[in-house]
Amino acid sequence: MKWGQLYGPEYVNRLYAMVRANIAGPLRFVCLTDERAGIRPEVECHDCPEIALPAPYNRRGWRKLTTYAASEQLFGFSGQWLFLDLDVVILGSLDDFFTYQPEKSFVVMRNWTQPGRNIGNTSVYRFTVGADEYLLTRLLAEQDAILATFRNSQTYISRTVRELVFWPDAWCVLFKTHCVPPWPLRFWKTPTHPADARVVAFPGVPNPHEAVDGRWPAPAWKKSYKFIRPAPWIRAAWDHAEARAAERALD
Repeated sequence: MKWGQLYGPEYVNRLYAMVRANIAGPLRFVCLTDERAGIRPEVECHDCPEIALPAPYNRRGWRKLTTYAASEQLFGFSGQWLFLDLDVVILGSLDDFFTYQPEKSFVVMRNWTQPGRNIGNTSVYRFTVGADEYLLTRLLAEQDAILATFRNSQTYISRTVRELVFWPDAWCVLFKTHCVPPWPLRFWKTPTHPADARVVAFPGVPNPHEAVDGRWPAPAWKKSYKFIRPAPWIRAAWDHAEARAAERALD
């Protein structure tokens, strides 16, 4: 999903290339967006669904709850889909994300910023269209109480979904948690990624285009610890994906 001005079309295009390079079979790649300009033709675009919540919640992560709508409200989609945030970097095969516990209607990345609290990070999740529609209908019906109780949509989903299932821990990691060296090593050591990681998520800042250049946007008084060196493996992943995607387009 892409709405607003935070991410440009290059993020959609890079994500498509990374997915195409890391999926062995046929691919249907969909972007729900309010701005289609600049998005590569291989991407199937639909209007980004609106969510009937007050501002500013209707422009935040709560909008992703529209993926739990019934098929007729979600462009006729059916079956299981893998949702990826725009700001992830894909480093390995995604094939297993479609076969892991296929009987489950919802599988999600673990939220590594809140270890041990059984909360998912919806940067990477698989959902079955319509199977958990109650997550959306309850939110809309009880929005005042829910918005007052839960600080974000991830916590609401984790506390409300019938069954919370996580991907294997090694598959999905956080850039700031798993890749950035601890302080003070980050001042001279380059960020790295776990060898088995398949998806690296970048919630908050830095975004991938900042991390690749060694930039961590922060107030001056926080620069004493919010510092990173350039992470060239991010650009290597982008370049490799573009090359592999081009090869597969010729198959």
